[in-house]
Amino acid sequence: MRFNNVTFGYNSDKIVLKNISIYAKPGQKIALVGSTGAGKTTITNLLTRFYDIDEGSITIDGIDIRKIKKENLRKSLAMVLQDTHLFTGTIIDNIRYGKLEATDEEVIKAAKLAGADSFIRRLSNGYNTVIDGDGNNLSQGQRQLLNIARAAVADPPILILDEATSSIDTRTEKYIEEGMDRLMEGRTNFIIAHRLSTVRNADAIMVIENGEIIERGNHEELLKQRGRYYDLCTGAFELE
Repeated sequence: MRFNNVTFGYNSDKIVLKNISIYAKPGQKIALVGSTGAGKTTITNLLTRFYDIDEGSITIDGIDIRKIKKENLRKSLAMVLQDTHLFTGTIIDNIRYGKLEATDEEVIKAAKLAGADSFIRRLSNGYNTVIDGDGNNLSQGQRQLLNIARAAVADPPILILDEATSSIDTRTEKYIEEGMDRLMEGRTNFIIAHRLSTVRNADAIMVIENGEIIERGNHEELLKQRGRYYDLCTGAFELE
């Protein structure tokens, strides 16, 4: 997957991304950090073609994504977001929403990979437990585990994690991150996070400010530069 000199603005008066170039190999973890409004989520919105770029190109396996039908493109992507959206229905059907034709066995396998299987089996009716509304009868951590399982059953080559643990307490976060780590294996991953623990093991970290990549490297390399990322990590600024 490659961003080639991508420029984009939601309107002609304000350019949000300026000449962005990113290269990600299959299996790599690419982390995007920076201040709120820097352009991190815009990058994932362009990858999913919620918006189309103004200049440059975005390619997957050398193919410009504008030449790929949106339906086919989005089948190759899965997103785990900060806000989980579940629906009234059974747990198994909520997970299956990631791949409607998935068998029960595939759903259970995905739940095990996400680390959700154990809590599901402790519920009164297991996988047939009915979720109330948007999952109000589950904890925030349990809802997020179902969200990860939903992404796992889709089995996409590209995964986007956008602030996936920001609303989770630190203790629960560690358990959920174990599920995310298993989900990320063998996929191309884009991670947007404000907690250092989520990004420090990334293969490459992009520091974005005002729509531009101002620093790039792994955790150790960026600390040695003693620049913006160093300031974020040492508390001079909040990692957002």
